[in-house]
Amino acid sequence: MKSLLRISTIMLTFAVLAVQVKAAEPAKISFNQDVRPILSDRCYFCHGPDPAHREADLRLDDRDVALEFLAIVPGKPDESELIRRIESHDPDEQMPPPASKRMISAEEIDTLRSWITQGAEYQQHWSFRRIEETAVPEIADSTWPTNEIDHFILQALKERQLQPNQPANRETLLRRVTFDLTGLPPTLEELDAFLLDESPKAYEKVVDRLLASPAYGERMTSEWLDVARYSDTYGYQVDRDRFVWPWRDWVINSFNQNLPYDQFITEQLAGDLLPNPTQDQILATTFNRLHPQKVEGGSVPEEFRIEYVADRTQTFATAFLGLTMECARCHSHKYDPLTQTEYYQISSFFDNIDEAGLYSFFTSAIPTPTLLLTNDQQKQQIADLQKAITEKVSEEAQLRQEAHSRYEEWRVGDHSELIKDQQKLIPDQIAHLDFESGSFGNNTSVPGVHGQAVKLTGDDAINLEVGNFRRFQPFSVSLWMQTPDVKERAVIFHRSRAWTDAASRGYEMLIEEGRLSASLIHFWPGNAISIRTKDKIPTSEWLHVAMTYDGSSRAGGIGLWINGVKAETEIIRNQLQKNITGGGGDNIAIGERFRDRGFKNGLVDDFKVYQRELTLVEVADLAERQSLESILAMTTEERTPEQLFRIKTYYLSNFDEAYRKHLEELRSMREKLCNLLDPVSEIMVMREREEPRPTYLLNRGDYTQPADEVRDEIPAVLNPFPEGAPRNRLGLAKWLIDRDNPLTARVTVNRYWQMLFSQGLVRTPEDFGSQGVPPTHPELLDWLALDFMTHNWDVKRLLKQIVMSNTYQQSSQVKPEDLKRDPENRWLARFPARRLPAEMLRDNALAVSGLLVEKVGGAPVKPYEVEDSFKPTPRSKGEGLYRRSLYTYWKRTGPAPAMMTFDASKRDVCQVKREKTSSPLQAFIMMNGPQFVEAARNLAEESLRLHPEDSTAAITRMFRQLTSRAPSDQEMSVLNNLYQQNRTHFQTNPEAALSYLKIGDKTRDESLEPAQCAALTVVANTLLNYDETMMQR
Repeated sequence: MKSLLRISTIMLTFAVLAVQVKAAEPAKISFNQDVRPILSDRCYFCHGPDPAHREADLRLDDRDVALEFLAIVPGKPDESELIRRIESHDPDEQMPPPASKRMISAEEIDTLRSWITQGAEYQQHWSFRRIEETAVPEIADSTWPTNEIDHFILQALKERQLQPNQPANRETLLRRVTFDLTGLPPTLEELDAFLLDESPKAYEKVVDRLLASPAYGERMTSEWLDVARYSDTYGYQVDRDRFVWPWRDWVINSFNQNLPYDQFITEQLAGDLLPNPTQDQILATTFNRLHPQKVEGGSVPEEFRIEYVADRTQTFATAFLGLTMECARCHSHKYDPLTQTEYYQISSFFDNIDEAGLYSFFTSAIPTPTLLLTNDQQKQQIADLQKAITEKVSEEAQLRQEAHSRYEEWRVGDHSELIKDQQKLIPDQIAHLDFESGSFGNNTSVPGVHGQAVKLTGDDAINLEVGNFRRFQPFSVSLWMQTPDVKERAVIFHRSRAWTDAASRGYEMLIEEGRLSASLIHFWPGNAISIRTKDKIPTSEWLHVAMTYDGSSRAGGIGLWINGVKAETEIIRNQLQKNITGGGGDNIAIGERFRDRGFKNGLVDDFKVYQRELTLVEVADLAERQSLESILAMTTEERTPEQLFRIKTYYLSNFDEAYRKHLEELRSMREKLCNLLDPVSEIMVMREREEPRPTYLLNRGDYTQPADEVRDEIPAVLNPFPEGAPRNRLGLAKWLIDRDNPLTARVTVNRYWQMLFSQGLVRTPEDFGSQGVPPTHPELLDWLALDFMTHNWDVKRLLKQIVMSNTYQQSSQVKPEDLKRDPENRWLARFPARRLPAEMLRDNALAVSGLLVEKVGGAPVKPYEVEDSFKPTPRSKGEGLYRRSLYTYWKRTGPAPAMMTFDASKRDVCQVKREKTSSPLQAFIMMNGPQFVEAARNLAEESLRLHPEDSTAAITRMFRQLTSRAPSDQEMSVLNNLYQQNRTHFQTNPEAALSYLKIGDKTRDESLEPAQCAALTVVANTLLNYDETMMQR
């Protein structure tokens, strides 16, 4: 027995000693959690990934280099140059240099020393690691966890001697989850039903109901609009309105339909590239076009086109990767392994659409590429018309054959009268400028081909009073011209307003790089047809040139003729689906155009305009290559086969009634198609160019300094591009949602955690790189990310998972000991109370007052506060004043002041986390803003109608509506006193009562006593400003 006791004592002694030794061992230092933040913040700027700014070729982000330079000697901190320099007191040796103001604290030095002592192990940055399966912690003797989330949270709490909080009371929980999932407060009916439901599934039923509510999609969209930098205007100084709200409605529908998140982002990035994309999938790509756009005079289009590409690149990186990739635009990233080349490789994915650097100043045309938002009926009508047009065009060969006998009869007839009259010989001329007489401003008269011509200054236009053709109308322009030199760019003639205005609608003939070009334009470059000659035109000699157009809206329908011969041309653009009229410049102008280069020192003679497409023989006649008279005078035997074909075409076009009727019917069909398409709304989307645009690395990010061409690729530090995926945005989207991508799922679940807990597991959602804050619960983050991917990227499931956890259902009451140990609530020993965001504060007031119009979707509306913005806008009338804040008209240079005062995003750039501020203006708006005063009145009126003789009952009802709980006796005493004092005041000041009740557009209920109603309105207004109303607990 004694022996056994002795052995037990010895074993116990060894056990105690082992525990003491273990306790004495220094804690294992984590490179990612403890060391990298220090090195990244203090050292990487000069000794990090950026080779251009690296000092002494030393890299502290690369272990091999750090060891090679003896900056770090594993196991020997005193022999490590890093420690020696950090601890040095010599300002010439001390690191970081004293001038940097980035000194390392004694505690941080101890951390670095311990890390080196333990072997100076490096780790791949936590966010670049593949997401691996994480075991759910086993918690002994605990009934608190309800799901896997609670296991991770409880383990972290126990490690820090913290305990979970008690559950929130049911009223608080219902209010919390209702705001979180719908952005609106619970109704009294919903509150009472929940309190009466004692079933174990009562709360889960509430969660399911909220996730199925249309308001859920609106609430989730409100978050996404910040990410997408959504605005109803273009931004910059002019900041004109733009049409993008159908995309916002697509987002609402996507969330309500629970579109899997991988599909949600794929369609926004590359919906246009999916096989047989639907209209909605193409519409989704508007996401990429929501950046600010510019139109101010003096702006350089290419400079701002590059800015748009940069914005799309930054938005992609911030929204989906959580990386500050914009830091690598001008040089390689100073803190993360992202090179400048890799930045431009990513940007090349977004650099291949036909867009202009400036939008239209003179018109409301939508910047291309665009999508026509046709309904089913319109789609069918368009398809029917296009089919009919195709069939009508195909009839031409048969008509030529059927007309042969009529042609033969005409051919042998007498053409003497026709030959005598040039107007009959080449009919449908509507203008002829021969320059023989008249004044042409500063342009001068010079000898021409036929008598006098005009020499152009390039700054003075010669205007005709004709030429406002629509795109379904055939027309032709004929002239003699001479260019003195090879022009880089010169306007010969045009019917438009201004060149740098991308939607200077009309048509034009130019010299570009010495070549002749002709175009019809709605919005350049994506909604236009354009051709250009393959060869340069001769200089210093007279040329006859002509432009013909057949009304087809196709580039193949434009002809360019030089000296009577159809020139070999290349198609530059071939996408015209909207009108070419409007925006000013309704007549043809020769030699000059606003904001463009005129035809300086160019000569022009015999300028003619025809309201049809001229035939080959007619153009040849005008060019004096071969006269029509001579061909008509020939016998059949004398004419070549080509001349026979041409003269027959001439006959059909001008004299054959059946063929002319065919042409008129074709023109009429095209007119109907144009009239159907022109009023159809269109929206900016993505559409790849047929010819890929080369992308270049830009020195210092300067658009004027292109260096090496780059191809689309992804950063080497991340997972490889999926095998077989296309090298375009669709391939990029596939890479983004690939199982091996370490960032997308982490970034996503973190943002939704942030939505529910105010802070993410990573508190820098915009930066998962070295400068970002490491996750508080890395294992939980990875478990959630993998679970999210495994379960079909189901957002509703993820949110339900979180709100069903006991972690979410905790009380927000603060225990003094927890506040001391965890003042920032990093470890979630309580639910984080916070003020409602801007949209919810306003929507709450509208909802409880009964003013809220619960219509989903539609055009933006303009509530009261837009009248008081930096750029005032007339407000809406009627229901537009009472829609959810999601639908508030968002003007970039003058957002709704109430929203901005409560920290709404300005939406100039992608923003994934809002700042939180407190200011006196917030109280001013809540107390005096017409929206809130009107809501208080409506709430008071409804309560009075229900309880006309019982002010206590009326106040109690309002209190419950706004806080989801009954008032205490003390609260009721204060509120009753406030009511009685104000009723007395308004009874003695009836005009003040009426004035107060007039605030807002909604007419007051005149059946209620003004003093009573005004007094209760004051109480309601006070309750709207009550802490428990404005806070989510």
